[in-house]
Formats: sequence, C-alpha cells, structure tokens
Amino acid sequence: MFIKYIVVGLVMTNCYLLSSDDSDKCVVVDPGGNADRIMDEIKKSGKVLSAILLTHGHFDHIGGVSELKSLSESDVVIYAPMAEKELLEDINLNCSKQIHRPVTVCADKFFGDGDVIKEAGLEFEVIATPGHTIGSSCFYIKDEGVLFAGDTLFEMSVGRTDLPTGNGMQLVNSVKEKLFVLPDDTIVYPGHGADTSIGFEKRNNMYV
Repeated sequence: MFIKYIVVGLVMTNCYLLSSDDSDKCVVVDPGGNADRIMDEIKKSGKVLSAILLTHGHFDHIGGVSELKSLSESDVVIYAPMAEKELLEDINLNCSKQIHRPVTVCADKFFGDGDVIKEAGLEFEVIATPGHTIGSSCFYIKDEGVLFAGDTLFEMSVGRTDLPTGNGMQLVNSVKEKLFVLPDDTIVYPGHGADTSIGFEKRNNMYV
C-alpha cells in the first residue's frame, strides 16, 4: 500500500494520499488546504486522483477540496458523511467564518456507518464515530491494518468537543465501542500529529 501524508493548512492538518501498490489511481483523505502542494505530490506519485474522502466537515479538513478537484485532470468523486451535510454547507458550523476564510463543499456521494468505499484498489470501511462532530467518521482498511481517524483519536488524546455538534460523551463512547475493538496492532493515522496504534492508545490514552 502506498501512503503519503502532507501537513496542510492553518492548523497543520494531516492530509493523506493513498493507493494500492498495483493501482494507477489514488485517493486523498481530508485535503484541508494547500491544494497545489497536494497535486504536486499526486503528480510525483505517478497516480491519477479518483476520489476525495472526508472524515468530517470542519474547515481545516475541507479547505482544499474544491481547488484540488478543479486542479485534477480526471473525474474526482467527493465522499462525505451524510450526517455532516449541514456542516459542509454552513460556514458557521464548519468554523470557516471564524477564520475569515469561508468555505463550503458539495459532496458527490454520502456514506454512513458500515458502508464500504472502493477506490484506488482499496476498500475503506466506514466507522461512524460521532463526538468531535455529529457525523465524524473513520476509514478502516482491514487488509492493511490501518485506520484514518480524522479528529476522533490522536496520539494520547482525542478530538475537542466544544465546537458545533460536538459531544464529549459521544466521543468517548465512539472510541471505546467502535475503535478500541479493532486489533491492537492497527496503525492509527490521525487528522493532526503523529501516527499511533490502537493497542498503544488502549494502554495510554488518559482521555478515554
């Protein structure tokens, strides 16, 4: 599996470029900004962008979506959580108004808990993890043992819940009931900061 991460945007968001080794296509998870840099990395990889996957609707995870799609010379499908539709379309809820850089996104396809997205030779299982936002979701690639956690789970921390539609109890329950049941050796790629593992977080994360 090909994984490349790029730190983008105002709040240092981890954007991921993903593909199976034998596919000529790639997927981008959470392009929060710097679309030109992301496209440069796609071109360096020799792959063609086929899809953008969004873990949730905050500005720092969607800020580069429209520009990245326009820069692509191929058809690009934008996938987003159905429960995040309102955040994606509302600059107050997605917090982009507060930073004076309003941004909205119109998704092409919406998904829900348990759905499987097949793109770039990979199968992404959607795990709904409400808490950071009402529709926050993670992408689990079982065959590769990796989880893209957005702002739900970080190294020895969890996402904030004081923004619109956030709920602290929901977040803790999501991590315990939906993520901590995954194999301990599952690598967690978060929306910010360093990667970690499910086993490490079960032993060390004081917020859960």
